[in-house]
Amino acid sequence: MLRTILAISGKPGLYKLISQGKNMLIVETVDEVKKRIPVYGRDQITSLGDIAMYTDTDEIPLREVLSTMKKKENGEIVKLDVKKASKDSLRSYFAEILPNFDRERVHDSDIKKLISWYNILISNNLSDFEEEASKDEPEN
Repeated sequence: MLRTILAISGKPGLYKLISQGKNMLIVETVDEVKKRIPVYGRDQITSLGDIAMYTDTDEIPLREVLSTMKKKENGEIVKLDVKKASKDSLRSYFAEILPNFDRERVHDSDIKKLISWYNILISNNLSDFEEEASKDEPEN
C-alpha cells in the first residue's frame, strides 16, 4: 500500500498514484476531497515505501515505524499537535516509537512530517502498513 502513496515536494499532504501518462503521473489527494492532478518529471516525487528512518545502527523502513506508531496509538491519530509541540516533546514522542533513532540525522521537521503523514493515512483508512512486509520477503 505504501508504494502507491506519494509525497510530492512543494505540495502539502499525500497523494495516491492513480495512473501513468507519457510524461506524467496522475495522482489523487489522500483526503476527503479526492482531487486528481497531473505530476510531471520536474516534481520531486517520493514513494512512502522507499523512505526509511535513520537509527544509530542502520535504517528502518517507514512501514515499520508507522506500524509501531499504530500500535502505540491503538490505531488512532496522534494527539500531539505538531505545530505547537516543542522540540523536546517531539523528540521524546519519537523516542517512544523508535528509541535508537539517530538524533543527529533525524530532524524535528522529519518527525513533524512523519506524524502528519501518519495522521493523514489513519484518517483516510489507509493503515495496512504491514502489507509490504509480506510481499517483500523472499519465498522459501
